[in-house]
Amino acid sequence: MTDATFDGASRRAFLALAAATPALINAAPAAAKSGAWKDAVIVNALGGLDNPNLKDEGGESNVSRGVRKPRVLDARALADARRSGVTAINCTLGYVAGGGDPYEVTIASIAQYDRMVRSYPADVTKVLTAGDILKAKRDRKVGLIYGFQNAAMVADKLERVDVFADLGVRVIQLTYNPANHIGDGSMAPENRGLTAFGRQVVERLNDNRIMVDLSHSGEQTCLEAARVSRQPISINHTGCRALVDLPRNKTDAELKLVAEKGGFVGVYFMPFLNKDGKVRAADIVAHIEHALNVCGEDHVGIGTDGTITQIDDMDAYRADLAKEVADRKARGIGATGEGPETYPFAIDMRGPTQFYDLADRLKARGHSTGRIEKILGGNFVRYAKDVWGA
Repeated sequence: MTDATFDGASRRAFLALAAATPALINAAPAAAKSGAWKDAVIVNALGGLDNPNLKDEGGESNVSRGVRKPRVLDARALADARRSGVTAINCTLGYVAGGGDPYEVTIASIAQYDRMVRSYPADVTKVLTAGDILKAKRDRKVGLIYGFQNAAMVADKLERVDVFADLGVRVIQLTYNPANHIGDGSMAPENRGLTAFGRQVVERLNDNRIMVDLSHSGEQTCLEAARVSRQPISINHTGCRALVDLPRNKTDAELKLVAEKGGFVGVYFMPFLNKDGKVRAADIVAHIEHALNVCGEDHVGIGTDGTITQIDDMDAYRADLAKEVADRKARGIGATGEGPETYPFAIDMRGPTQFYDLADRLKARGHSTGRIEKILGGNFVRYAKDVWGA
């Protein structure tokens, strides 16, 4: 991508990145510099290609928990993505919570991402099949997987699932934290399963070969979806409740059934991995290892639920985070374990070296190169082949 393709803000970010590049390179772990994992396909099963240091027109951060605010492709975010080695990212599009008509918000969001893909054809590509992920690796592009974190935009119209499939949506999460007309989210106290309409939605998602994601669902909704789905389902970003008993983490029963049905489980880098809310790299490794023990090595990956570009000004970020957590609580969409000091990333494993750092840590724990490459992205590609096709 040439400098002529940047808008003004992106050009300034790129120049700032260029000035900082020597220090950033020197800070990279040995694996990143030696290229030990350069051939690995890395898939972030839930993340973003955003610069969280940017502000929108209202002064809010470009990224908030659970909601990505797409804009023109930022130069620093793209450079960090390239350094990270990431091959593809499941990006959250459309309505998650808040105001506006969910369907209209979602259609506008898809159109905005499509414009971004058309504007930067040398840098990003839209992923429709598992083969597109592998092609993105060969072409040195970042693959964008269109995904939803709520199915509210379906409303009571099953045919909308067909529309979303035709527009290139490849992942639909059934619920966010509260209950909706499809099933109960992780924070719904009743912990009911799918509604009658929810079972129809799962069937329609299967018909369209869209991934059924149960990341924010309640336990019964997840178990029932895994049982009724004709295709394997996924939990693209979660932790293990056996290690930390919080609603956003999944029970061993959920993890095991998803794996037995041929599905995929992505471990996030979120505060729910540690009982004090301050996640560290060791916590991420521990949850991955527990998931491996429950699911087997063919069903576990990563879904960080975060960006690659790291926060620069942590003092300012803490103030923004406190406001965001309070707002989420007021709107009834927060989760137990969120707080003003619970960062949605590992403080000791963030930025563009995070995937290489994780691979090194797993290697040091005795995991084989083959297993680590499955966790980094191979397992997601296998699962994508089963659902989307090659």
